Amino acid sequence: MCALSESVAVEDPGQLIPIVRRTALVRCNPLTKIAVALILMVGALLSIDVVSAGVVLGFCLLALPATGLDLWAALRRLWFLPLGALLAAWGTAILAEKTGAVVVDLGPILMTSGSLGAAAPIFLRALALAIPLIVLASTIGPRDLSDALIQHLRLPEVVVVSVLAAGRLLGLLVSEWQTLSMARRARGVAGGSIVRRTGSLFTGVFVLLVRSIRRGTTLAMAMEGRAFGRPGRTWRRRSTFGAGDGVALLVSIAVCVFAIEAAHALGTWNPIIGG
Repeated sequence: MCALSESVAVEDPGQLIPIVRRTALVRCNPLTKIAVALILMVGALLSIDVVSAGVVLGFCLLALPATGLDLWAALRRLWFLPLGALLAAWGTAILAEKTGAVVVDLGPILMTSGSLGAAAPIFLRALALAIPLIVLASTIGPRDLSDALIQHLRLPEVVVVSVLAAGRLLGLLVSEWQTLSMARRARGVAGGSIVRRTGSLFTGVFVLLVRSIRRGTTLAMAMEGRAFGRPGRTWRRRSTFGAGDGVALLVSIAVCVFAIEAAHALGTWNPIIGG
């Protein structure tokens, strides 16, 4: 999965984690990346235990260089994941059955070795569920995803392309709103009392609405002129699968199977369904 890579410029500075290297995993089909994330999540979801979640989480952390992402940016922008996992584990430790030796006893806050043992799998499991999805989603280009959804899953072209265009234009609307606000302040028609600010807000929203309708009309005409939704339409960009897609799927399945087998072998398997 981590074959030769080439340095690339950041494709979209506004994305959560920038791509700095074009690796084999980055070149995989978007549907493959989604499937890999789901498979790894299944490996951590089937059981509430430290071993299976730890195996999946350990693999995800070791495979981070293969994603081609800016790892420093990932550390800075994904700080909320450990915090959220810690909060989930904290709630479990507080509410779980108090068995074993007392570790923390601060009045209403009582934690024992048994409650901490129940919280540890929750912490690892939360990270193992979130990291694969967020990291792999950061390597998916919106245009590549729309091509894959249309050409392989046969989703309606008009709907997929419209959602793609809306996502691309969302940043433009934010920029236009900022420009409009600065222009209104420069002309002295913004600010002042709450009533005046409220009126200015509604005026700005109306202007953006008019621009959005005009842009949507132009987009609809362009899509009709390019035969979107018509039978027999050809595609300039073909969404294909390669050998790297098969390798990524096989590795993710192997990790999932290994996590389950390791949990069984060490006697920590605790399935969420059944016994």
